[in-house]
Amino acid sequence: MPEVTISIGGRPFQVACQEGEESYLQAAAKMLDDEAQVLADQAGRMPEARMLLMAGLMLADKTASVEDRVAEVEATLAEREAELEGLRTMGAPEPERIEVPVVPEAVTETLAELAARAEALAAEVEEKTAQGPN
Repeated sequence: MPEVTISIGGRPFQVACQEGEESYLQAAAKMLDDEAQVLADQAGRMPEARMLLMAGLMLADKTASVEDRVAEVEATLAEREAELEGLRTMGAPEPERIEVPVVPEAVTETLAELAARAEALAAEVEEKTAQGPN
């Protein structure tokens, strides 16, 4: 079992870990050291046990807030997944019915009659124009 020397709050510690876990131990020690450094900057020198306790509590507080946020995100994700599943099972929406107005037959006949009269008048005007002035 490998032993790794870590430094927390400027103090070295020998810690044993499983083979291959050295980098994880170093990363965890760095997090704890960062918190210990904040304490040392704020309160100055303090007993080792108190420094480790306080740094551990600060990390635990951060971890708890991250866990709360993860729970919120997971709940939101579950809501969205349920909503998506509901939309998938709902099927296609009913087609919207659109009514197109129908022109009454009497209006169509009247328009056809007017068009015929206009064409007759246009033909008459062309005929008179072709004959020239009288």
